[in-house]
Amino acid sequence: MSFEQTWKIGALASASGVTVRTLHHWDRIGLLSPSRRTVSGHREYTEQDVVRLYQVLALRRLGLGLGTIATCLDVGVDPVRLVAEQLSDVEAALASLEALRQRLTHIHGELTAARPPEAATLIGALQAMRGTGPAADQALRRHVDEDHIRVLEDRARALGPAAPYLLEIEWPELYRRAEALRAAGTDPGAPQVQRIVARMDELGALFSGGEETLSTAVKGAWQREPAAMSGDPAAPADAWQHLTAYLDRARAAS
Repeated sequence: MSFEQTWKIGALASASGVTVRTLHHWDRIGLLSPSRRTVSGHREYTEQDVVRLYQVLALRRLGLGLGTIATCLDVGVDPVRLVAEQLSDVEAALASLEALRQRLTHIHGELTAARPPEAATLIGALQAMRGTGPAADQALRRHVDEDHIRVLEDRARALGPAAPYLLEIEWPELYRRAEALRAAGTDPGAPQVQRIVARMDELGALFSGGEETLSTAVKGAWQREPAAMSGDPAAPADAWQHLTAYLDRARAAS
């Protein structure tokens, strides 16, 4: 018979490089708690707890706050997949930027040689400049005016390195999770739905600063282009209307 290995808090702190004080804090806030209790009443961390510790530390290295990490793990977000998606977005952005670089290099060469660039070349460069961001960002810019875009950018800069993750991965993932719960017939008052709604509202306040017109504009982008905003190419055109009603019922039940 095999027995699962367990760790006392001091041993786990020493093995992971995390302080005992930090583990106590994470236990108090419900982020990571030892899930086994010995006969004598001592609490110990199990192998599954160590897996969660690894996930917490991996997401911390991405610059995410503890609240964001807790939400990701509680709603079942796979950190490996999230990082893979983020890497895919970065690689797509780099490819777009490389295409733009080549076009601009060509235009620069033409201008240096005192030759006016062809109109088709200039239009191609303009199209490349318009398409250098993730799909959600491009969709947002089609529905939000430049003043509000600047507000979003300013608040994103204030949030630091976590902002791209929050906007491009966590937020769409929360909507996908909410839609899956709605489609499964989950009661809007269920705890897992309430956690998602609370986090959605928290993210909305982080990026809009509570400005109602900006929030309305962002909702318009979700309503008109749910596939792009959610990152789900299969999202139906009426997905946002059904989900909005579901989320409103969840807020009313909180």
